Amino acid sequence: MNELDVVGVRVELPSNLPIVLLRESSGERYLPIWVGQSEAQAIAAALEGSQPPRPLTHDLFRDTLKALGRRLTAVHITALRGSTFYAELLFDGGVTVSSRSSDGIALALRCGAKIYAAEAVLAEAGILLPDDQEDEVERFREFLDQVSPEDFES
Repeated sequence: MNELDVVGVRVELPSNLPIVLLRESSGERYLPIWVGQSEAQAIAAALEGSQPPRPLTHDLFRDTLKALGRRLTAVHITALRGSTFYAELLFDGGVTVSSRSSDGIALALRCGAKIYAAEAVLAEAGILLPDDQEDEVERFREFLDQVSPEDFES
């Protein structure tokens, strides 16, 4: 498993489909994962550190874990079948639960858990950006600084 950092969320044009972009913590590959509108909004909100007046689903799950004295230790993106990514939530005590990758990412950001991807997933779906595309990554980061979760609402 390779550790990943969340670079951010953006809307892919011209399709208007949201995408979360992850990057190897100690590597050069990026992992783009297309997600739903609500998942994009949840991930963007977690990245911004915004707190809704009442807990949304991922916040509720985080709060429930805390109330039960449990901890999310990691999220593993384990497989890619067709265009669907599969993930597992790993909890203290060795408990593992199947998850959509987008929900796992949203929850990991809220719980401070690390995100990992299997080497096979990165080998199949990971991308390298040539040096001349580093400017594009910088523009992407600038975009992320200006986007809000409301931008992903339909």
